[in-house]
Amino acid sequence: MRFSPVALVCTLVAALPALAQDRPAITPTRDVSVAYRVAAQGPGNGAEMRISWIAANSLMRVDMPGGQGFMVADMRGTSPGFMVMEAQRVIMDVPASQLPAASMQPSASARFTREGTARVANTDCTIWRMEDQGRSGRACLTADGVMLRAEGDGRQGQLEATSVTYGPQDPARFQRPSGYQTFQMPAGVPGARATPGGGMPRGTALPPPGVTPPGR
Repeated sequence: MRFSPVALVCTLVAALPALAQDRPAITPTRDVSVAYRVAAQGPGNGAEMRISWIAANSLMRVDMPGGQGFMVADMRGTSPGFMVMEAQRVIMDVPASQLPAASMQPSASARFTREGTARVANTDCTIWRMEDQGRSGRACLTADGVMLRAEGDGRQGQLEATSVTYGPQDPARFQRPSGYQTFQMPAGVPGARATPGGGMPRGTALPPPGVTPPGR
C-alpha cells in the first residue's frame, strides 16, 4: 500500500482532542507556506511537497510531490474543494465530506500529551503525543497552528518541514484554473475510475485526498 502524505497529515491532526483546555491550534492562524519532505518506506521516500494556507478564508493548497498537481480545500469542511491534475488538464470536484477537513474532527475520547519542544526548519514548535480511536502519533506544532513535523506510529511514515515562509498568499493560486475539463469524484468510492460528470478520469495519478488506492 502506497504511503500518502496527505493521509498522514489528516490522520495526525484528527487525533487532536476537542475538549482540552490546553488544546493547541491545529490549523494556521496566519498566512504561511511550508515545504515538507516525506520519509516513508517505498517509492514516496524523499518526496517533497508544499502546503500553503490563507488563514482568513480557511483555505489550504497542497502541492503534491513530483508536480502531479494540487488540491485546494476549505478547512472548515463547509464547502466542496477540488483537485487539479496538471498532466491531464483535469479538475476533479471533491465533496466537502471527502476533503481532509472531514477527517479532522476529533472524538470526545481523544487524548494528547505535551512531550516537550523542538526546533524544525528554524522554527520553534511543541511536540504533542496524540491518540484517538486506535490512531496515534506525534506532531510538532507552532503556537500559531503550523505543523512542522508529523509521524504516525507503525508504517505511516513522517512528514517534516524544510522551510517555513510567513506572509500573504496569492489568492489566484487557490482558484480553479481555466480551460481544464471537470469531473466529479464519486462519493465514498476510493480509487474509482469514472467518466465526465461522475468520478475519476482514466490515467489519473493522484488518489483522492487522504485515500491510498487499493493494492498500492
